[in-house]
Amino acid sequence: MDYQTIIYEIKENVGWITLNRPDVLNAQNDTVRKELTDAVNKAKVDDNVRVLVITGAGDKAFSAGADITMFPSMTSAAAIDMFKGEKRAVQTIRELLKPVVAMVNGLALGGGCELAMACDIIIATEDAKFGQPEINVGIIPGGGGSQILTRLVGEKKAKELIMTGGFLSAQEALGLGLVNKIVPRNELKPTVEKIVNKIKSKSPVILKLGKIAVNKALETSLSVGLESEKELFAMCFGTKDQKEGANAFLEKRKPDFTGE
Repeated sequence: MDYQTIIYEIKENVGWITLNRPDVLNAQNDTVRKELTDAVNKAKVDDNVRVLVITGAGDKAFSAGADITMFPSMTSAAAIDMFKGEKRAVQTIRELLKPVVAMVNGLALGGGCELAMACDIIIATEDAKFGQPEINVGIIPGGGGSQILTRLVGEKKAKELIMTGGFLSAQEALGLGLVNKIVPRNELKPTVEKIVNKIKSKSPVILKLGKIAVNKALETSLSVGLESEKELFAMCFGTKDQKEGANAFLEKRKPDFTGE
């Protein structure tokens, strides 16, 4: 697929996806969502990609949400058919068994906030803003916002944001646990690269098991999650990387993980 609305590059085992519509604050239309899903699926099957980073072009927005120009003529049937027969981009990202980092360089609103929340780690600029302002155009979040946001910041704050359409400052988002770290704008990419390099040094197969375990915590009861964790923990010992990690620690050397 030739991309028209995103840029997908692979550099040193890192896949970089950039939403490339800066003139409309990287708003997401059908083309963006399809191209984003396609790029994530390419990263999924590419062993050369160890970590994925998602960001937005320009210096104003990660993504300001859905392209509102689609809404005046959209029907309920069209909204249902929008994702019929295929997984949404945010779902594809959450299920990707590779670490995904959101590099939030400005506004992350509506679908942009949902996209960031689908990632495993969020690093944002100090002037970034987050929110689910769909109420202002007569809809509710449709890309997981009501579900994931509630799990991350709690019922009351999620209801406040969804019912008022208000924004969170980067500092507020950090305090609520919505983002991992906020940094000055000129430190954003170096900070992301630093954490990406740290993640790349770990075992790909163990990273997969860790992501599955944490995702399970958001989807099941504690008892079911604990059983799942026990099984995933046991699976670690069937990998070559577990033996390499243990031996490297005992031999006081850097491990050489292969993903096996």
